[in-house]
Amino acid sequence: MILYDYPFNERIRTYLRLEQLFRRLVELVPRTHPLDHHYALQTIFEIMDVAARADMKSDVLKDIDRHKQQLAGYRGNPMIAEEVLDGVIQQLDDCFTQLSQLAGKTGQSLTENDWLMSIRSRIGIPGGTCEFDLPAYYHWQHQSVEARQADLHRWTVPLSPLAEAIVLLLKMLRDSGSAQKVVAPGGLFQLTLPQGRTFQLLRLRIDPSLGLIPEISGNRLMLSVRLMRHGDDDRLHSAQEDAAFELTLCA
Repeated sequence: MILYDYPFNERIRTYLRLEQLFRRLVELVPRTHPLDHHYALQTIFEIMDVAARADMKSDVLKDIDRHKQQLAGYRGNPMIAEEVLDGVIQQLDDCFTQLSQLAGKTGQSLTENDWLMSIRSRIGIPGGTCEFDLPAYYHWQHQSVEARQADLHRWTVPLSPLAEAIVLLLKMLRDSGSAQKVVAPGGLFQLTLPQGRTFQLLRLRIDPSLGLIPEISGNRLMLSVRLMRHGDDDRLHSAQEDAAFELTLCA
């Protein structure tokens, strides 16, 4: 099954982008080829760019605090396992503490590394990191695998608190929804969202053997999914057949 996440607001959209970048970084750092480590560095710079938004850190801290308050309200409920509840609250506390202790924006300490910033200034230029442009970087790429990995781990440390917080917040958000199977008649599914409840994330799971691609649009009032098919002309065309998929709305 292919799983698509669709955010209903800009904050969750940013969280999902950061999650994708952190996943890529975790995948690239353990690899051994210098090219993989080049893209690991590029990913670090992309994370810094996304996290540089002025209210990014405060948004994450507010979300953590909101979840803590919600969960604290479940204390004493006989239907809730206290040990599990305490464990989740402790995770939130740890994320809040680690993130709040970081000075400035996420990755700000890395901006004081002139060597890294020289690479950052050229990595977005096509072919801008050739050996004649950045001989010191070219030399680093010829260091041992262990030395390069140690440097990458050191440079990712300032990003770890944000990564842990994003992973936890998105997990809690995704766990808040219940999946339901729906059918798109003629390839189009529309749903009027219930009033009085604000959804933040849509999760759509579809069988890849159908060969269908969902184009999702939505707001706080309405949700629409148009199923498309990739044609021989390399264009997307509307599917006309009825098709089933799984839908999860997360608040």
